Amino acid sequence: MTAGAFFGALALGTGAAAMKAAAADSGTAADTTTEVLAASVKPRTAPVGPNWGLTKFLDPLRIPPVIKPTNGSTVLPINAVDTQVRLHSQLPLTDVWAYNGQFPGPTIDIASGSQVRISWTNAVDGTMPLVAVEAPVTAAPTSSPGYKDATGALLPNHTIIDGVADLPAWTAVHLHGANNNAGNDGWPHNGGLQNSSQLVQYQNQQPSTTLFYHDHAMAITRFNFHAGLMGMYLIRDAEETALGLPTGAREIPLILSDRNLDTVPATGALTGQLLFKVPTVPYGANNVPAGFSGPFNAVNGGIWPHLDVQTRWYRFRLVNACNARIYTLNLVDDAGVNHNAAIHLIGTDGGLLPTPAPVPAGGLIVAPAERFDLLIDFRALQGLNVRFTDARTAPGTTEPDLIQFRVENRDRGDTYALPSTISSSYVRVAEGGTLPADHDNVWVGLVMNTEGHPAMWDLEEVDTDPGGEGVIQITDPGTGATRTFRRTAELFDDTVQVYINHNRWAVWNFIQVAPIGPAHPMHVHLTRFQALSRRSFTTTFDIPTARTTAPISGFTNVPLQQWEQGWKDTVLVNRGEWVQVAGKFDGGTGEFVYHCHILDHEDDGMMRPFVVHPPEVAMFHMRSGGGGNTTMPGMKM
Repeated sequence: MTAGAFFGALALGTGAAAMKAAAADSGTAADTTTEVLAASVKPRTAPVGPNWGLTKFLDPLRIPPVIKPTNGSTVLPINAVDTQVRLHSQLPLTDVWAYNGQFPGPTIDIASGSQVRISWTNAVDGTMPLVAVEAPVTAAPTSSPGYKDATGALLPNHTIIDGVADLPAWTAVHLHGANNNAGNDGWPHNGGLQNSSQLVQYQNQQPSTTLFYHDHAMAITRFNFHAGLMGMYLIRDAEETALGLPTGAREIPLILSDRNLDTVPATGALTGQLLFKVPTVPYGANNVPAGFSGPFNAVNGGIWPHLDVQTRWYRFRLVNACNARIYTLNLVDDAGVNHNAAIHLIGTDGGLLPTPAPVPAGGLIVAPAERFDLLIDFRALQGLNVRFTDARTAPGTTEPDLIQFRVENRDRGDTYALPSTISSSYVRVAEGGTLPADHDNVWVGLVMNTEGHPAMWDLEEVDTDPGGEGVIQITDPGTGATRTFRRTAELFDDTVQVYINHNRWAVWNFIQVAPIGPAHPMHVHLTRFQALSRRSFTTTFDIPTARTTAPISGFTNVPLQQWEQGWKDTVLVNRGEWVQVAGKFDGGTGEFVYHCHILDHEDDGMMRPFVVHPPEVAMFHMRSGGGGNTTMPGMKM
């Protein structure tokens, strides 16, 4: 299979010993379940799929424990430890790294404006608890478990990724979506080894929103994240409380992740050992690794769980915590009937939507790091088994189903009414209004480099084509003029090119010109933003010469979904798209990063720094270069 064909198809701390003892005793380090309903339900049926010997929807959904810090100077200790969990009741125990011994970590639930101090302590003993392997896409299916044949030898063309097994626990915690000073953001190079602590102070000066925390250590985020270092973080405010949304046992986190597992060579039985098996695609003389995609879907750390629900409204806080997998979620019953009409979107990454939004007809696309606040009305689904399933899954490769909801067969008489207005404080960003005419423009090129790896360029607009590689030209859809951009930086350790004055708006222009390759979920630290536009085009970018061969033209506006106009911090940029987002940098200051949230891409180079500083300081800051992505106002659309 060629690279083009493949990419086209992708679219309160406790010691480790105590945690391990608890896991061995209970079978899981996080075995809390929801209430068991007394009412009768339909027989427990499950569609046939590539489940590799595991019974789907056998185990109840686990609910991570909740920590509710109070405002003050007390330090909340959270320890990352090595422990064992049972990802499915039919599996042996699995070694993981987890915050407070829970996979996923505890949910931190705090009021907006209530300050919290956390000591993130690395108490992990041992090296990376996973086997990392590369396998060619021709060894179909590469998403299958195991990497050895019946004799214990490596399968053909499978290769152990050198050095991963020897990685120590070197961690840095990032609160994704938080508006904090850079010193509390989890700078990737500031990882700490065993027994070190990262003391942070989160101001939580944000409206009601769903955040999540995860490891962000330089070059190994994909491995640390996959080992289990993640958890949910909720901020609440008065506006949310006034809505009277479902709460308590009917407000439930859904942390989605995919995993692969090793097998016993002689029998093929699953061992429980985490297997990070990455497909490689041929590009020239190279075999280029693509993003990880595992055959087992886990929700809250359990593979294919079920949840017994009443015929009432429920609220779900959903986050895609996969390394690379993009889901297109639909709610269907056992007969395959679609019930997306029962789902109402009330919030996205950065907060509540102004009004409820429907799930698109083709399903809800959820890219890595994206979050959705969902209300599901189970009243009309009485007696049904319905499940979230992924429409993107290719048959016979990765299992499409994620979780089953078993709706009781009785009427609870729930009279809850969906509010017509969710957030009255929401304001749509508009050019010349909320978004002032005087704002910065940041240009980022998403490309495929000459070695066949996805890459990211900081771009500077110039008057004339300098010739050579590293050039992207477009035909301005408004004026028809040719605009030329040159690459100013590509690697993380290249000189910082993007400087933004504190309290200033910036429009980020992500333009994916690669002729092959997957979509990129682009995440900007510190700010929340709104999508302004999405345009499609046919690229003229030539990989061997690393530039466009003619100005890109023929831009077509792609209408934004209703929910896409909400506050976000991660936006999906498909191949052949130019996406503009606008955010105000009015919170923390310092040096931050932006990156693709396909973690394999982030670690492979798709991450760059940027600086937010006071304008009074900026005038004294001597820096090299002086590219177009600076505090000086740039050209705008």
